[in-house]
Amino acid sequence: IDILAMYKINTFHWHLTDDQGWRIEIKKYPLLTEIGHWREETMLGPYRDQKYDGIGYGGFYTQDQAREIVRYAAERYITVVPEIEMPGHAGGALAAYPQLGCTGGPYEVKKSWGVHKDVFCAGKDETLEFLKNVLGEVMEIFPSQFIHIGGDECPKDVWKKCDACQKRIKENGLKDEHQLQSWFITRMDEYLTSKGRRLIGWDEILEGGLAPQATVMSWRGIKGG
Repeated sequence: IDILAMYKINTFHWHLTDDQGWRIEIKKYPLLTEIGHWREETMLGPYRDQKYDGIGYGGFYTQDQAREIVRYAAERYITVVPEIEMPGHAGGALAAYPQLGCTGGPYEVKKSWGVHKDVFCAGKDETLEFLKNVLGEVMEIFPSQFIHIGGDECPKDVWKKCDACQKRIKENGLKDEHQLQSWFITRMDEYLTSKGRRLIGWDEILEGGLAPQATVMSWRGIKGG
C-alpha cells in the first residue's frame, strides 16, 4: 500500500479467496477459516514436475484486520476492492462447505495451481444464498463502489452432469452452461446493485451474455474490454 501511494496508484485489488485457500473471516460461515484456509502442501516448480514441498500452509485476515487495512489505505487515498471468487476457483470454500458443490465432495483445498474442476453448484439455491451472505459481510468491511466476483476459469464439466444445474438451465430457458454462468453472475449483479454497489469481474463473465450492470476487467487481451 505504501508503494502504491508512492506511485500515486489509487486502487488496491485484494484477491481474498481461491482454490488454494480462503483468506477472509466470514462470521456466518466459520468453517471457511477453520478448514478452508489450510492446504497440506504447495506445488513447487513447473506443473509437469508434480513436486510438492510437504509443508502445510494457511492463514487468514480477521474482519478487524481487514478494516484496519481499508483504513490505512484510505489515509493514503487508496480504495481497496475485494475479490471473492465465483463460481470457479472455489476449492477453499468447497473444502469447508462441500454441500455447495454439485457432487457434495469430498473436496480439498488445492495444493497445486491452475484451473480446477471443483466449482460452486449453480443449480442450488443454497449456493446463491451462501454467496450473497458472504458478499453481505464483505460489503460491511469494504466501502468500495466495486466488488469483484472473479468469474474466470470456471470449467463446466460438473454442471453438465449435475441434475440441479440442468434443471436450472431448463427452467430458465438457457441455451447451455455458458448461459448458466451468465444467469449466476446476473443474480450476484442484482444483489450488489440492490445494495448500491457495482459488480466487476474477469472477462469470462462475457460468455453467455453480460450481466446488465457488470463491469469487465479484461485479463486475456483488449477484445473483452
